[in-house]
Amino acid sequence: MKKYFSKEVIIGLVTVISLGLLFFGLNYLKGVNIFKPSNLYYVRMPDVSELQNSGPVFVDGFKVGLVSAMAYDYQKGNVVVQISLDKKMKVPTGSQVEIKTGLTSGGYLNLKLNQYVSTYHQIGDTLDGISQRGIMDKVSQDMLPQLEVLLPRLDTILQGIQFLVKHPALTLSLEKISATTANLEKSSQQLNMLLSNDIPPIMANLKQVSSDFTTVSSQLKLMDLNATMSNMNKTLQNLNQTTAQLQSKDNSLGLLLNDRLLYDHLDSAMINASNLLLDLRLNPKRYVNFSVFGKK
Repeated sequence: MKKYFSKEVIIGLVTVISLGLLFFGLNYLKGVNIFKPSNLYYVRMPDVSELQNSGPVFVDGFKVGLVSAMAYDYQKGNVVVQISLDKKMKVPTGSQVEIKTGLTSGGYLNLKLNQYVSTYHQIGDTLDGISQRGIMDKVSQDMLPQLEVLLPRLDTILQGIQFLVKHPALTLSLEKISATTANLEKSSQQLNMLLSNDIPPIMANLKQVSSDFTTVSSQLKLMDLNATMSNMNKTLQNLNQTTAQLQSKDNSLGLLLNDRLLYDHLDSAMINASNLLLDLRLNPKRYVNFSVFGKK
């Protein structure tokens, strides 16, 4: 069989294929799609401390490109970042690129599009870049000074808490709280006993009283209250009539009660009767004379 490729050619082909696969693999790991067409733009950034090559570029949270290269401009004193954006992505003039940092993802670029113009940057134009402070910078510049102010106060607070914990009054208060809790538990048990033993008979008695009251109420409904009230009115009229007759002088009982002369005569008669009885007791011989021989 005739050989078309020599051993050297085969080794060369394998090497070229391996290098190609390595190139494509590295770009794939970086997130670069070499088969997808893109446009290059440049961004001048004052600080790229947390930005890395192949870092993502987002617009409104959607990934539209990658950071393809970074270089320092020694003349102007800033960093020039080369970004590769999708072919369909048009950048309006006046747009800015902001560097941001995530808690775990590191630095990334956020393209802030200018929505108020109708003109667009040409491919290869340089965009304005702004940098945002990183998380560690915020911690060191904002939080650490506040922590330095708070630490002495925290130490004072901890000392005060330790003093309160070791104070005998706290132990005494806890003991009193424990005793109060025990008394409450005892009172709760007594209340439960009261509810289970005494309350049911009381409720039964109340139910009986309610039943009796219902019976009395039904009996009152059956009574002829109109007739009773009529009889009471007649009785009161008779009583008023009797009282009027007693106050009048046209009858014996009225004269007896209201005639002053009759009262004076009765009083004089009573006095005379009293004097007669007294004289009879003192001088019986004057009124009664007894004789054994029949003499007068």
